[in-house]
Amino acid sequence: MRVLGVDPGLTRCGIGVIEGAPGRQLHLIGTDVIRTPASADIGARLLQLELELDQWLTRHEPDAVAVERVFSQHNVRTVMGTAQAGAVAIVCAARRGVPVALHTPSEVKAAVTGNGRAGKEQVAEMVSRLLQLAEPPRPADCTDALALAICHLWRGTAQQRLAAAAQLAAGGRR
Repeated sequence: MRVLGVDPGLTRCGIGVIEGAPGRQLHLIGTDVIRTPASADIGARLLQLELELDQWLTRHEPDAVAVERVFSQHNVRTVMGTAQAGAVAIVCAARRGVPVALHTPSEVKAAVTGNGRAGKEQVAEMVSRLLQLAEPPRPADCTDALALAICHLWRGTAQQRLAAAAQLAAGGRR
């Protein structure tokens, strides 16, 4: 399974693609940060995000897209930009029929490190180990995007199997 992880942000949007399966070695396909200038018009910034995300979807053909779920922050302006960037990623994937999953930061940390309150350094270290990298991806936006992809590959597929089993069981009781 190939997963594109998106750590949404309006100024810096981390993206990363991994491939693998639960219980198997994970492979880094690519990672980068999409940057938009803070001085640019919001429409131009969102359009740039859309164009670059669409290029990644075309180039890497993921089976799923994992986006960080926006959580309440004290800075409304920051949370708005994050939500807008996340929505662009969701729309790009939906346009292609690629399934999208949203994961909270604590869910990602728990999946990657075993601790939902892990620090950025712990997450970076585990992402490096899991992908057999000599050092953590830089900048941190790349690490976060890869952690999202890992979380989805491990948790998302299990959740899909559980949902399918529940549907099958419910269908059998009719």
